[in-house]
Amino acid sequence: MTEGLRERKKRETRIALSWAAIRLVVERGYSNVRIEEIAAEAGVSLRTFRNYFAGKAEAIAARQVDRGLAVNAALRARPADEPLWDAIRVAVNAGFELGDSENSGQLLPDENWLAGVRLMVTEPALQGALAGAQAAVIDELTAVVAERTGTTGVYPRLVAEVVGAAQLAATHEWLRADPPRPMFELFHEVLDRITAGLPEPS
Repeated sequence: MTEGLRERKKRETRIALSWAAIRLVVERGYSNVRIEEIAAEAGVSLRTFRNYFAGKAEAIAARQVDRGLAVNAALRARPADEPLWDAIRVAVNAGFELGDSENSGQLLPDENWLAGVRLMVTEPALQGALAGAQAAVIDELTAVVAERTGTTGVYPRLVAEVVGAAQLAATHEWLRADPPRPMFELFHEVLDRITAGLPEPS
């Protein structure tokens, strides 16, 4: 139990630092935020920040890693006889459960928040960190799909890459939808289209 509490505290600190980095960068711009300010926003020391992250780009990208790993863990825990894409759909919800009360993926995004995120994701240093995070999550998802389906070769990688592409497509639309739409709704719409075989819209 002690170890479990310790790990939970570490996870909570990591999440708090990542959200602090995202909030400050969205509000002020990437170049206007120092890691000391991120640590202060999360209520921890600079040393604690450095124990978790090498810099603010890694701290921001950690959100994507944590969401992806939560989805992967949830998929691994789904009943073995559940159809794969049904299990993926349920597992995706685990990623949204990491959202805080102000920025849950099930809520309509605030326009000022969206504008800040649009600007944030154009930062070259952050783009590299996000790409690395996406690759790591997809690699693990490939292994989870392989375990679940008992398959090797292209199939588990293809499924993982399709889920990753679904996330990117939903995120792209979330950033640009007019009027704004919740990320949760968009992601499930993308999954609906994929599982239907991507028919042309009527």
